[in-house]
Amino acid sequence: MDRRAFLVTGTAALTACSVPGAAGTAQVPGTAPTGVVPDWEWVRAQFDLAPDYIHMSSFFLASHPHGVREEIERHRRTIDRNPFLAVHNQSDMPATIAAAAAEYLEGRPEEVALTGSTTMGLALIYHGLPLRAGQEVLTTTHDHYSHHESIRLAAGRAGATVRKIALYDEPAAAAQDEIVDRLRRALRPRTRVVGLTWVHSGTGVKLPLRAVAAALAERNASRPDGDRVLLVVDGVHGFGVEDEAVAAIGLDFFAAGTHKWILGPRGTGVIWGRDGRWADIQPTIPAFQHELSVAWIQNRPPAGPTRATWVTPGGFKAFEHLWALPAAFAFHHQLGRARVAERIHQLNTQCKDGLAAMKHVRLHTPRNPQLSSGLVCFEVDSMTPEAAVARLLQRRVVASAAPYATSFIRLAPSLVNSPADVDTALAAVRSLAPG
Repeated sequence: MDRRAFLVTGTAALTACSVPGAAGTAQVPGTAPTGVVPDWEWVRAQFDLAPDYIHMSSFFLASHPHGVREEIERHRRTIDRNPFLAVHNQSDMPATIAAAAAEYLEGRPEEVALTGSTTMGLALIYHGLPLRAGQEVLTTTHDHYSHHESIRLAAGRAGATVRKIALYDEPAAAAQDEIVDRLRRALRPRTRVVGLTWVHSGTGVKLPLRAVAAALAERNASRPDGDRVLLVVDGVHGFGVEDEAVAAIGLDFFAAGTHKWILGPRGTGVIWGRDGRWADIQPTIPAFQHELSVAWIQNRPPAGPTRATWVTPGGFKAFEHLWALPAAFAFHHQLGRARVAERIHQLNTQCKDGLAAMKHVRLHTPRNPQLSSGLVCFEVDSMTPEAAVARLLQRRVVASAAPYATSFIRLAPSLVNSPADVDTALAAVRSLAPG
C-alpha cells in the first residue's frame, strides 16, 4: 500500500475541517485538507481533554484524537447494527492495519503482528523464542515489570537463566559509549537474548539502539545462527516520539503498545520482527489465520514456518478499537514524524532546562536529547514523589510517580501541550521549594 492509499484508508471516515492556522478560520476538530500542515493549536484541539488541567502524563494512556474517536464510533455503530456481517465483511482489516503500522515502522506488513499492549507483545515474543536449558537472557536493572516478568516466566519454563546489569549508575550522566561498552562486556557464550527498553520510564534515559545493535552484530558475526544473540526491545516510549525507522535500526523484535505516544485506540499494540526471525517463534495463542484454520480442518500440520500473522492472537476483541488503529498512524503521517519528534523534544528540553535551574530539584533525565525522549524524571528536596505528585495535582498539573523501587517524579510534555503548559508546570514545581 503506497502512502496516498494508506492515508485514504486511514482517514476515509474523518470529517473535513477548515484550514488550520489560516487567518479567520476556526480551529475545529477534523482532518486538515490534503497538503496543509496543521499547526500545534489545531493539534491540541483534536483531544477532548479536560481544559482545566495541565496534562503531563499522557504517555500513560492516550486521549484519543478526534479522528481516532470518530473511527471507533463509526465501527461501533456498524457492529451494533449487524454484528455478524460487520465482522465478516472486515476479514481483510488485519492486513490493512499491519500495512499502516509497517509504513510507520518503514518495514513490511508481513513483519508485523497485532497485539493488545506492550505487555502482551513481550510475553508473546519471549514465550515463543526457542530458549534452551543452559542459555541466558541478559537484560538490565532499568526495565519495567512487564519486561522482567515476561523474561522470568519464559526462562523458567525453558530452564534458561536470567541476568540483569546496570547500563549506567547515574541516569543524568548516562553516556552512549559507556552503555554500549557495559552491554558488550556483559555478553557471554551462553547469552541467547538481550532484552532492552528503548526509553526507560523510570529515569527517562533513551538507549542508543543503533549503536547497541551494531555492537551485537559484531559479536554475532562469529556465532552460528542457532546461537545468535537476539535483540528484543520494549519500544513503547520511543514509538510515536522519535524520528526513527524502527525496521532499520538492527533489532530482531520490537514490541510496543499503540495506545500511548502513537495516540491509538486503547487495547492495541504491535510487534515488529526482522525478516526471517518470525520462523524462530512458536505461537502462544491460537491465531485466526487462514492456513492455520485450514490445516486444522484437514487434520494436518500448518504448512511452512511461523509468520507474523500466526502470532497475532485470535479470539473476539474490541473490534471497533482495533479497526480504528490506522487512523492513529494517519494522524502521525499528517503531522510528520520528524516534526512530531522536534516538537516533543523542544517541549522536553524546555522542561529539563527549567527544572535544572531549580535549587530544590534534582534532575535525573539526561539533558542531551540523544539520550532522552519524552519523559522527564526528577526529585524534589525533602518530598516523596507521591507527595510531590499530589501537591502538583492541587495546582491542576497531572504528573506521575514512576512505579519502580527507586521512584522519581515524572513530567512528560507531549503533543497535547504547549510551551505555556510547560511554564505552568514548572511554576507548580517551583512552588514546592521548602520554606
